[in-house]
Amino acid sequence: MPSPFPAECVYLTGPTASGKSAVGVELAKRLDAEIIALDSMTVYRGLDIGTAKPTPAERGGIAHHLLDVVDPREEFSQAQYAESARVAVDDILARGKTPLFVGGTPLYLKTLLRGMFEGPPPDWEFRHRLEQETNRRGQEWLRSQLAVVDPAAAAKLHVNDSRRMIRALEVYEKTGTPLSTLQQEFETPRDEARGRAFVLHWPRTELGRRIDLRVDAMIAAGLIDEVRRAAEAPGGLSRTARQGLGYREVLAYFAGECDLPTTIDLIKTHTRQFAKRQGTWFRSLEEVTPIEMSEPADVAATATKIHRLLATSDARP
Repeated sequence: MPSPFPAECVYLTGPTASGKSAVGVELAKRLDAEIIALDSMTVYRGLDIGTAKPTPAERGGIAHHLLDVVDPREEFSQAQYAESARVAVDDILARGKTPLFVGGTPLYLKTLLRGMFEGPPPDWEFRHRLEQETNRRGQEWLRSQLAVVDPAAAAKLHVNDSRRMIRALEVYEKTGTPLSTLQQEFETPRDEARGRAFVLHWPRTELGRRIDLRVDAMIAAGLIDEVRRAAEAPGGLSRTARQGLGYREVLAYFAGECDLPTTIDLIKTHTRQFAKRQGTWFRSLEEVTPIEMSEPADVAATATKIHRLLATSDARP
């Protein structure tokens, strides 16, 4: 994607279970906006419970874009998301409405705010070879390989983020230039995005409780059956879909690697870990304004607060 998104866009993000969807609907009503999902997993049809995809009732009559875009057997890349999001933005602006991005995928948010380095196309044979070697030797081995050619990327990426470490190695293999060097162009905050991007920030203990409640609700709503249906459908689950929180743990349960109570505990633990990583990403984006949250959450008041902040930002010369 050669350039960031138009200045008219508004962004609402936050860690998983922070209440983004409900606040987003209320904010959309105040802005005369339509919502574009800012999420790497809600693009998949049929993956509804584990992705906390807003139901038709929860959408409150607000048009939502980039939900249910592809089948779970298909891959859906960062570049595909950016392209699809730009089409949605142009469509929304053409009808005189405000594009409101709502979701919690940090890399997608950074792409929208600052643009992205697209890089060479994927080399699935190269990736498969590294995946096999990583399974044999471990995550630290993979990071050590990356540290040789791109120490900056190796230091930045989490040791368990094998997908992005492999991508960084792939870019170096194909271009001879470290990915961190190629991405430097997109590390500068964009002034026109300041005051238009907001993150719902919860105290860690309260967010942990919300995550546990959400996982319990997902299990009660039928997450196990949802994963089984998706896995048994023609084509099964793509690499990306298999790595989704809740889906990878349930697939391990099907494989006999752990019992159901352990699976549920793992989903909660991994979700809390992911929320912590999301927070690190959000703090690194200077354009994003934190909105402090506490229980009991007041969705309408939060949306009103963000609306007022937007009005103040728009009124500046």
